[in-house]
Amino acid sequence: MRLRNIKGAREAIEASPYVILDPENYKGRWHEVFGNDHLLRLEVGMGKGQFIMEQARRHPEVNFIGIEMYSSVLIRALQKMEEEELPNLKFLRIDARTLPECFAQGEVDRIYLNFSDPWPKDRHAKRRLTSRQFLARYDQVLKSDGIIEFKTDNRPLFDFSLEEAKEANWHIDLCTYDLHHEEELMQDNIMTEYEARFSAQGNPIHKMIISR
Repeated sequence: MRLRNIKGAREAIEASPYVILDPENYKGRWHEVFGNDHLLRLEVGMGKGQFIMEQARRHPEVNFIGIEMYSSVLIRALQKMEEEELPNLKFLRIDARTLPECFAQGEVDRIYLNFSDPWPKDRHAKRRLTSRQFLARYDQVLKSDGIIEFKTDNRPLFDFSLEEAKEANWHIDLCTYDLHHEEELMQDNIMTEYEARFSAQGNPIHKMIISR
C-alpha cells in the first residue's frame, strides 16, 4: 500500500503531548507515564486510531498504547485526540520489531492486531505481524496469562497466523471465520475502519485469540 506523505506530519507528531518519543526510556516504568498501575494494552498497527480510541473510551480503568510506524497515518489519530482527549491513551511511532526494547517482560496485558498488512509474498512472511518471529517478540513483553487478539478479512493470512501460533506453541483460545455472524462475540466487538469497509462489502471477518 502506497502511503501519501503529509507535509508537516512528522513535526506535528514530535510536538504532540499524546506521543511518547523516547519509549525505550520507559521500559518497565509505563505506570509513570499514566500515573497509575492499571493494566496496559497495545494495538500494533493501529491505523487512524478508531479501534484503540473506542477501547480507551469504554475502558477508562485500562491504559492503552497505539503503535503506528507511519507518520502519515498516525497524524490522523492525533487529530482525533485533539478533538477528544483520552487520558488513558498514548501513541508511539515505532517499528513493532522494537517492542522488547520499549516494554519489560510481563508489562503488557493484551495485544491487538487488526487487519495487519498481509505481506503476500512468501519471502516476506517474517514481516507479518502474526509470524513466529513477531510472536516471539510479543512473548517478551506479555504477562504470563496475556493474550493476543487478531482480526482480518484475509483468509490466507488468517490460515498462516493459525499455523504460526501452533508451531510456536501458543494456545488457540478462540477461532472464528465469520465473526459478524457470532452474536455473542459481536456484543463487545469494536470495528476498525477497515473492518467496517470490508464487512460492508460482504467479506467475512476472521478472528483468533491466542495465549501461551
